[in-house]
Amino acid sequence: MSLEAIQNRIKRLAANVNKVIYGKEDPVRLALVGLLARGHILIEDVPGVGKTMLARAIARSVSATYKRIQFTPDLLPTDVTGVSIYNQKTGDFEFHPGPVFTNILLADEINRATPRTQSALLECMDESQVTVDGKPHPLPPLYFVIATQNPIEQQGTYPLPEAQLDRFMLRIRLGYTPADVEMAILEKQIAVHPIESLEPVATTDEIRAIQNAVRQVHVSEAIRDYIIRIVTRTREHEDILLGASPRGSLAMMRGAQALALIEGQAFVSPHHAKRIALGVLAHRLILTPPARLSGVTPETLVEDILNAVEVPTQEASPKTSQK
Repeated sequence: MSLEAIQNRIKRLAANVNKVIYGKEDPVRLALVGLLARGHILIEDVPGVGKTMLARAIARSVSATYKRIQFTPDLLPTDVTGVSIYNQKTGDFEFHPGPVFTNILLADEINRATPRTQSALLECMDESQVTVDGKPHPLPPLYFVIATQNPIEQQGTYPLPEAQLDRFMLRIRLGYTPADVEMAILEKQIAVHPIESLEPVATTDEIRAIQNAVRQVHVSEAIRDYIIRIVTRTREHEDILLGASPRGSLAMMRGAQALALIEGQAFVSPHHAKRIALGVLAHRLILTPPARLSGVTPETLVEDILNAVEVPTQEASPKTSQK
């Protein structure tokens, strides 16, 4: 695909999702960053603000296989990954794939399942495969997990383990809509929900081509150094018990590459890195007990770090980097 064709496809994809999710252009853009950067996204917010609808809108916009798992306390790991069942006729165990074997997976209300079941997604998200009875089963080349969760203060929720959170490239929050946008939602849904008429605007092959193009977006040494300095600061901050891992650095770079491509740029600028930092880093930080008790949040700490780390002044374009 040419750069112009990629830009047109991304614009159509965003416009299609925005037909359903009104007034949330930034969260939609971040969700597409996760898809195009080959990451996974966690949509966290209170019930009723459109978490599941955003996931469904993305799934309907791509002509790919889509499955949904409704996470509940009684869900078992094998209900997610699949199970080997003995066949009396053949005398062998046959693997019956679970719902994770799809292109786009919606893990709805993931934090209502037990940690044991939540961890069933660890290998799927990190290695794109499932191992059952010692035998690996590869997942499709295009594999995208969209998980939704309610805030952990809600009744009946289990906090996601740190290892699970680290597998998500981005955590996205939608928030409540302004009154005028909510009025438009009511007006457009008097008769039917717009999700029902949503048609695919991209194929699996096109998404894969765009994902490959994301990897070609130039990231200068100055930008890579800027990203590392931000992530390193999360490991040194006095209010942070556990900072972001190298996976966080990589996620920040990949996310910035995807955001640059979405915005029509062939190279990553400090602006792209800063805009992606909050969604990439905040959910990876574990604060010290005194910081939590004093009301400090990961989001405020990431903002403080971004303000403290010096932004590179060197141009980030490929031409300048070659000089």
